Amino acid sequence: MKIVGISACPAGLAHTPMAAKALEKAGQSLGYDVKMEQQGSMGQVNRITQEEADAADFVIIASDQKIEQMDSFKNKKVIRMDINLCIKAPKAVLSKCVAAVKGE
Repeated sequence: MKIVGISACPAGLAHTPMAAKALEKAGQSLGYDVKMEQQGSMGQVNRITQEEADAADFVIIASDQKIEQMDSFKNKKVIRMDINLCIKAPKAVLSKCVAAVKGE
């Protein structure tokens, strides 16, 4: 399963990279291909290309902030999750999202 996502918090200095790394690491251990872009005061880090967005099974947004360039994900299932939950329980977040996309 290919998953792309964006993490963002108000400052973008701590929670943003923590959530991105946690989800990518959890994805790897669960056998998913996860790429997370980070948005914050540092700009966009690890930007998702249009090709990566098109190839993704779904998009996870780990934020309650306004996300830049959401139009890249039109026609994709987008799931918003609390950034703190993504840091604390990334495997559970990914498993819940995958189950929702599969209709389980």
